[in-house]
Amino acid sequence: MTRVMTLSDRLNLGSKQGPRIANWSITVLSVVLCVLMLPTRFPGMELLGVGPNWLLIWVVAWSVKRPAWQGAIAGLVLGLIQDGMTATTPSHAVGLVIAGVLTARIQKQRFLQEDFISIALIVFGMAVLSETITALQFSVHAWINDRDSIQYSLSRIWYYHQRIALSSAILSSMWSPVIYYPLNRWWERIKAVEP
Repeated sequence: MTRVMTLSDRLNLGSKQGPRIANWSITVLSVVLCVLMLPTRFPGMELLGVGPNWLLIWVVAWSVKRPAWQGAIAGLVLGLIQDGMTATTPSHAVGLVIAGVLTARIQKQRFLQEDFISIALIVFGMAVLSETITALQFSVHAWINDRDSIQYSLSRIWYYHQRIALSSAILSSMWSPVIYYPLNRWWERIKAVEP
């Protein structure tokens, strides 16, 4: 008699190494998916020319149930990946590291219960924070390199910051359940199966 293989059988979740391999495979695959989605603009997925910050959503989803140092490492790695896709100045790693650490601290203190609304609120706040850190880096860079027209440069940076930060925060918080829900379910399942 032929038995239908389930996903657990295919991933060999009964062995000791099976859950770890499956967990790392799904985790890396989800990061690759977020990296591929970052420059993609599907209809209805952008506001004022800004799309969701998929890597920030992933860092928040990762950091919610983990210690601050793991959130910092996730933010650093994904920030360096994003820097590799764009210009290295300003660095996206700074904002993502701070977002990862603060998300872990928020959940440690249990200020918010874990559900879709609280995750969306956390993503909204972290998106604004991350974009503000980017604008601060632009401001420092303008102050160092363009002292002749610093007033003009700073006013332009902070004018665009408002539009970018709000657009990114709205879209990222709206799309956060798409990343958070399946990953959270997967990580809970793996945690229950691991020895």
